[in-house]
Amino acid sequence: MDIDLLSKMVKEVVMDHDVVTLPGVGSFVAELVPANFADRGYTILPPYRRLSFSPKQGDDTLLATLYAQSNGISEADANRILTDFLAEMKEVLKVKKTIIFPGLGRLRATMENHIFFVADEDLEIYPSGFGLQPISLKTHEETKEEVAQAVSSLATLLEKQNAPEPVKEPEPVVEPEPVKEPEPVKEPEPEPEPEPVKEPEPVKEPEPVKEPEPEPEKEPEKEPEKEPEEEYVYNYQKRKKGWKGFWVFILVLVIIALTLAIALVAVGYFFPEWLDSFLYTPEEYQIIHN
Repeated sequence: MDIDLLSKMVKEVVMDHDVVTLPGVGSFVAELVPANFADRGYTILPPYRRLSFSPKQGDDTLLATLYAQSNGISEADANRILTDFLAEMKEVLKVKKTIIFPGLGRLRATMENHIFFVADEDLEIYPSGFGLQPISLKTHEETKEEVAQAVSSLATLLEKQNAPEPVKEPEPVVEPEPVKEPEPVKEPEPEPEPEPVKEPEPVKEPEPVKEPEPEPEKEPEKEPEKEPEEEYVYNYQKRKKGWKGFWVFILVLVIIALTLAIALVAVGYFFPEWLDSFLYTPEEYQIIHN
């Protein structure tokens, strides 16, 4: 027996059963997930079966029975072969921490050897849901029936608009009221004569402002030239200080990294469950600590 054969047997049995026991290791559990919404309610996901792993063992002998029928041996011999292979697989899992089940997923173990399962994204173990695809409500395409219904409703609306309107009866004629004679127009009162406008006094022109005489420009002072020896000594001391600061910065980073590594090892040793809550999802953490 090898891992490929075991993976095929598990997938064949789990198609018709919800629990498949691996003697001495645990059980594969398949549960139905109903249709639900995703992408903030814009996508409808079809129902599917989710495969997970539990450290609890059942009483079924489905794998041993299938192996015995396929190879023409007794169930006792098949159970012995399956148990020996799974015991060896469990020891390998403790060392390598991951075993790939082709077509199913990965069986993994934590640092404390708690076993959990990560299924493949394209795993199909729900025959009743074959062909079901997610439905997106963002880009909905109208079917032929919906288009025909819309055209028929539009034609009905046009017929109602083009139908002749019923002839209305003439309204009774109302006799006009007698015209009143216009009132005599009053003559406008004479407007008062405007007062004579005073002429404005002549504005005196302002005296011209004398422009200030420009000050003579000062010649820029020349900086004393540095001697080449002094510049060389200054640049050398500046580079020396820069390298010294760089090595101090590297030393501080190394000390911080060593401190964080020691703290992480201490937390993993004294508080392993608290560390697992950060390393694994809530579902994986619940499976590990069951």
